[in-house]
Amino acid sequence: MKNILKILFLSIMVVSCEKDLDINTNPNTPIDVDKRFVLTAAQGSLATVLGGDLTNLGGFLAQYHTQAPSASQYLNIDTYNMQTDFANRSWQELYAGCLNDLSFVKQRSDEEGDTGSYLIATLLESYTFQVLTDLFGPVPYSQALLGSENINPAPDSGEEIYMGLISSINQALNKYNSSPVASTVGAQDAIYGAEMDDWIRFANTLKLKMYLRMAYTSQANSSAVLNLLAEDNFLASDAEFNVYSAAVEENKNHPFYDVQIDHLGDVNNVASASLLDFYTENSDPRIAAVYRTNSSGIFRSLDQGDRGSFAASLASAFSRPNIVPNTPVYLMTVAESNFLQAEALVRYSSGAGAKTKYDEGIINSFLTYGLTVTEAQSFIESGGAYEYVSTGVIETDIRQIMIQKWASLAYINNIEAFFELSRTKYPEIVPFGDEDYSIGNLIVSINSVLPGDQTPKTIFYPDNEVDRNSNLNQKQSLTEPIWWDQKQ
Repeated sequence: MKNILKILFLSIMVVSCEKDLDINTNPNTPIDVDKRFVLTAAQGSLATVLGGDLTNLGGFLAQYHTQAPSASQYLNIDTYNMQTDFANRSWQELYAGCLNDLSFVKQRSDEEGDTGSYLIATLLESYTFQVLTDLFGPVPYSQALLGSENINPAPDSGEEIYMGLISSINQALNKYNSSPVASTVGAQDAIYGAEMDDWIRFANTLKLKMYLRMAYTSQANSSAVLNLLAEDNFLASDAEFNVYSAAVEENKNHPFYDVQIDHLGDVNNVASASLLDFYTENSDPRIAAVYRTNSSGIFRSLDQGDRGSFAASLASAFSRPNIVPNTPVYLMTVAESNFLQAEALVRYSSGAGAKTKYDEGIINSFLTYGLTVTEAQSFIESGGAYEYVSTGVIETDIRQIMIQKWASLAYINNIEAFFELSRTKYPEIVPFGDEDYSIGNLIVSINSVLPGDQTPKTIFYPDNEVDRNSNLNQKQSLTEPIWWDQKQ
């Protein structure tokens, strides 16, 4: 426990000192800081955003939760009316905190010949930039983090960033493989404890995710995917930031719990019918891992954005997210890796082996939620609610995979679920009244301010950054698709 508290204390101290920094603050200014603690701070910054603001945002957009009728804290998200100040905090935390720290760790590791720590920092950097560009579209990348050398970094296109990230990952892997020096950060790596085999598996899984993100674009690369499948060295354990306190303690709890449940009183986020009813109608025991029962001891949901029908109902009348003080923040899970592999096999290997990976994805999802293999088994066996039925029709088979992936990401990685439904269009968004929650359907939020059946594809750049960066122009609409969002 003392080591856990030490990690958290150091993370909080370093992160808090960075919160007022410009994203272009030079991370290379000479300072006598142990890179081990800076790596922990970077991981803490990333976990704070992933587990906090992006868990909240992704939960609305992937329809895991909706705004409670009796409150209005996040009505702007639920009605698709986010403004230009929405992402100020997250952008600053990721650039000025996480990425600046990782740049420092990379430089120091390179100077010391510590190829293991260099690889870890590169992978976390690539993961962070992937989240940024998948959320915002073009963002500063090649010109970012240069300090006074460039105070107005121009954004790179998403395609350029993806190619740059894959190249960066491969370069760091080659550096490590050519001179395999085990990372010296030890237990200060709060994700994998500097176990390099785990980080290499993380690298391969991250690359597979990025290649599949490009599946509907001209940059789709089947040979690269097949090479990764042939190597077969993907996540063997969940990549999780798991150093939070089980007790309710200031700045030591899961970020969503700390803000939404502890400080704001648990009055905003209630279960969306899109997911809760999917679980209910399929008798899925994951429902109790994802949601708490309401004040009457039952699971109860609300159609996305439906405030009018229950205007007087308190949040306690509905189920709410089952996040506790020490819930981990997940970067990627074994289940997600399994579903990625299943999709890749359908797309690029005629579906051979896809069922096995799909079944493993469901089993590992149950395990991540604290359930058992036995509980999962009845769902994937012949006649089970989630039995995989190979049809030979690529999109039909991929739909089966993506519905289960969506059901497995709830409060594990909500923003990833949003990215994937934007990319694949599964679960489908159907008109209100036509939905069949049992098979996995979403609706347009009933209180949407967008015309027609439009939903957000991105969010605005933070106005703080647009105001001070003359090369970053604000986008016109939340409906501008991300570059890989090309499925017709």
